[in-house]
Amino acid sequence: MDAEFTAERNAIRRTLRHVLDRHSGPDEVRAAARSPQGYDAALWATLARDHGLPGLAVPQAYGGAGRGTLALALAGEETGRALLPSPLVPTACLVAPLVLALGTEAQRTRVLPRLASGELTGALAVPPGTLPVALGLTAPAGPGERTGREYRPGGEPAESGRADSGRPVGGWSGGGRTGGIQAHRAADGWRLYGEAAQVLGGHSAGLLLVAAHAGGFTRSRTLLFLVPDDAAGLVRVRHSALDETRAAARVELRDVRAELLGGRDEHDVRPALAALGPRVAAVLAMEAVGAADGALERTVEQVTSGAGAGRGPCGSPRAIRTLLAEAYLRVRTARATASYAAWTVGTDRAWTAATDEAEARAAAGGALAAGLEALRFAAGEAVRLHGEAGSTREQTAHLSFRRAAGDDLLFGPVHRLRHRAAEEAVLYAGGAGSEEAADVREGDVARTDAQRAPVARTEAKGGEGARTDADNGGTARTGAENAGGALTDAEMGKAARTGAEKGKAARRGEEKEDAARGAAGKADGF
Repeated sequence: MDAEFTAERNAIRRTLRHVLDRHSGPDEVRAAARSPQGYDAALWATLARDHGLPGLAVPQAYGGAGRGTLALALAGEETGRALLPSPLVPTACLVAPLVLALGTEAQRTRVLPRLASGELTGALAVPPGTLPVALGLTAPAGPGERTGREYRPGGEPAESGRADSGRPVGGWSGGGRTGGIQAHRAADGWRLYGEAAQVLGGHSAGLLLVAAHAGGFTRSRTLLFLVPDDAAGLVRVRHSALDETRAAARVELRDVRAELLGGRDEHDVRPALAALGPRVAAVLAMEAVGAADGALERTVEQVTSGAGAGRGPCGSPRAIRTLLAEAYLRVRTARATASYAAWTVGTDRAWTAATDEAEARAAAGGALAAGLEALRFAAGEAVRLHGEAGSTREQTAHLSFRRAAGDDLLFGPVHRLRHRAAEEAVLYAGGAGSEEAADVREGDVARTDAQRAPVARTEAKGGEGARTDADNGGTARTGAENAGGALTDAEMGKAARTGAEKGKAARRGEEKEDAARGAAGKADGF
């Protein structure tokens, strides 16, 4: 394995950092986030035209750079460091790959060049709060929902798109005639009706990619549809989000005419969405690492300079150094895992084996969990070490803190990301509901049968040579009570055998003593 970044990839990183340092200071970030589009349109046009940012992973045949997911992840790290409000994630990570994977040739030719050039931005609309579930990064939550694998790498989806239980796979796309977004075929094409909340960039995107439920109960399936921003019946309302640098909107579709992505409606698209999950997770992980690293750098600068409302940080220098060292360690660890995940999903390997895709899913999910956790810790310490200034909403430290909290709500939570990554890595050997899995989740040490067998044999051998305290009638005190340390079974067996040997020696001594007394008696008789 050679996961070292090439000179070209490092050049992408340096160039973006240079541009963003000049045009994305704290004041510029706030102004861009509060603009009607939710981002700086002029800066986005510059990044798209001069640096090809939205087209990094789009093939050259469709107007992109063809650099792959790894280059896009490196770009995400730099945009995350600057907390840049941009349509990069919804456009380049969600919409463009799905159009490339599922669209017809005519749709690719019409849509992808405009996305790659920055002329058109996109957004993926799924039912509220279900984006990580749709991407296969977490399992459905709630009573009655399954927590095992709804998507099996390498498996062919059923045409009905339903699980063995008769319920929709994953349980996130509506699942019936009510809820989510519904699609039905009319005389003039497909029509959509429903609502999706928390659509990233949905209020200003020029193209919406909508996941809708079709087929009713008998042929339940989820399909993707292309909806332009000027479609009749489309209503979009921007949210007042916790993280203003990630603009989100509520999208309402009131009998909206839509174009089916791919032109065929026989197969469910949820496996394709789940297959996209590792690539999205790798980019988001690198973005979280960049945001955490930026928060740590700004905190170190504040602590060493003593700036911030005329006051230094609260706490002793030793305590501050300890917190900064822990934050540094977490960020470096998260960067290592995110880099490996980006390399895993971004290299041109054969994806025919299910083990390769399972490895990528486990690596990407774990990396996203580590990145979000590092960002949360670094941002929290940034707010604390800024003293009074850290509690001010206008501080950059507060922007980092809200980015951490918002990303955990949108793409997490962390513990569910880790649980799904552990399932993909087959760490729960006995199954998600078994006693072994419960031991692992609770943090107990669960030994396998193969590990237990030698121990059992050792205990049996020790039992042959050592009688238990119950047999001897004694009271067994533990090693911790007797000497503060525990004797192993082998040591106890040796002690018992030594005792038996001493007993034999004692009996032999008694016999010799009796013989001596007998000999003395005979001598007295003569």
